[in-house]
Amino acid sequence: MGRVEYYDDPAAPAANALVPASNLLVTDDDGAILLQRRRDTGQWALPGGKQDIGESAADCAVRECLEETGIIAEVTDFLGVYSNPVHIVAYSDGEIRQQFEVAYIGRPIGGTPTINDEADGVCWVHPGDLDDYDIHPSMRQQIGDYLSGKYPYLS
Repeated sequence: MGRVEYYDDPAAPAANALVPASNLLVTDDDGAILLQRRRDTGQWALPGGKQDIGESAADCAVRECLEETGIIAEVTDFLGVYSNPVHIVAYSDGEIRQQFEVAYIGRPIGGTPTINDEADGVCWVHPGDLDDYDIHPSMRQQIGDYLSGKYPYLS
């Protein structure tokens, strides 16, 4: 399925859906952050995705992390709720979503970074190297909030 992201773009189509999603910001013992390069946009992002019926938001974040990166992680803290009405994601099937993400903080407990159908790159990135990566502004906000140590909880 094709996907186009709009961020603070007056040409963005009007949203017709609000879908709960969860992200997991995983850091290793050296403080590096787990990122995946999305096949659909080519940008680097935190692992995350749409919550399934019957699972909690935290379970969604852990599942998406494993599916998208090969890393088994556990949730250690809550980062915030991100629901920015100027972040629109349009899908080729006609769904146009307004961003709604619940973001958690986690740590790895197993697995190996692995590419897959959704991610053509997976790596650990030290905070000082983040500027070398094409990261969507919404992900940069979440990473920045984490690095500042001031979790907004609601954004």
